[in-house]
Amino acid sequence: MNKDTLYRYLFENADVRGELVQLADTYQSVVNAHEYPAVLRRFLGELMAATSLLTATLKFSGDIAVQVQGNGPVSLAVINGNNHQQLRGVARWEGTLADDASLNDLFGDGYIVITLTPDDGERYQGVVALDKPTLAECIQEYFLQSEQLPTGIWLFADGERAAGIFLQVLPSEGDHNAEYEHLTTLTATIKQEELLELPSEEVLHRLYHEEQVRLFDPINVSFKCTCSRERSASAIRSIDKEEILSLLAEQGQVELGCEYCNTFYRFDAIDIEALYANVPLSDDQATKQ
Repeated sequence: MNKDTLYRYLFENADVRGELVQLADTYQSVVNAHEYPAVLRRFLGELMAATSLLTATLKFSGDIAVQVQGNGPVSLAVINGNNHQQLRGVARWEGTLADDASLNDLFGDGYIVITLTPDDGERYQGVVALDKPTLAECIQEYFLQSEQLPTGIWLFADGERAAGIFLQVLPSEGDHNAEYEHLTTLTATIKQEELLELPSEEVLHRLYHEEQVRLFDPINVSFKCTCSRERSASAIRSIDKEEILSLLAEQGQVELGCEYCNTFYRFDAIDIEALYANVPLSDDQATKQ
């Protein structure tokens, strides 16, 4: 398997584009930050693969957030990405989750919110109901509603690795749906173990060896959290100083944690005084738990 890479490809004889992503280290950086139940680890893997595939469709520099919310034992799962294929994510849940829990068992009545935030331009947000058996089918419905282009998505994760394939009809003058259906039928033959274990080039050869495929250079996918001591300091500074001093007197320090990477930033009395006086803070090592 090609670790943490995304490939884009085109079919020379059809107006159809494709993407294939495989994740290992990036996936582990997200799911190992918390003690997620096995079923939630797998779901986060599928959500990461989906977000990477969606990010590769962006035509601008900026960010994407794919957020799943519901009223079930899992209240939130979100993956953030950007046009550099840098991902991070987190989920919140309560109680025990059965290993064979369905999407409805996890989230109950839920929905997916996909937010696109360009560096320049207006933010776009799309919402789709979580009313299909799988995450892939729900995201296919999002594309049908937002872009009105036939789109196929296949997502897999086993707790250690995650992967996904994306096919979409390109806007064109002619009617190429028949060719798209043929390519979809070929892609649907992929097995989880093949997509998770084999190199990308071999997967594509197995699926499309009778097609003319133009494969572009791979893009690296990585984990990147945007938290920092400086951001934590800014968050503290936005709170009334008296409230912070009261917390400091009670606990001896002020601690802020990052849900995404489980890193904690601690500020003592000297740090707090410097912070509100706009004096550079003393160096301090963040702690990952």
